[in-house]
Amino acid sequence: MQTALRKMGNSTGMILPRSIPGQIGLTIGAAMVLKVEDGRLIVTPIKSEARAGWAAVAAAVGQKPPTEDEAAWQDFGNEGDTDLT
Repeated sequence: MQTALRKMGNSTGMILPRSIPGQIGLTIGAAMVLKVEDGRLIVTPIKSEARAGWAAVAAAVGQKPPTEDEAAWQDFGNEGDTDLT
C-alpha cells in the first residue's frame, strides 16, 4: 500500500487508508507517539487508562470558591429533592 505526503497549511500530512488506523487502535483525534528508527517512521497509539486523572479532579472539587455561575447552580433543586435520602 502506498500513500504520499501532502502540504497541509504549514505542516506536512499523510493520508492513511481507513483500515490502517483501525489495525493499530487509532481513531480520529487519537494521540500518538511518532519516532524514527532506522529510516522508518514508527507510529504508536498512546493508550491511557479509563478514568485517568479523575482522582485528581475529584480531589480538587471544593478546593476553590465557586464562581458566580457555579454558585447560582447550587441553589437550583429538582422537584422531589426533599423526599430523597
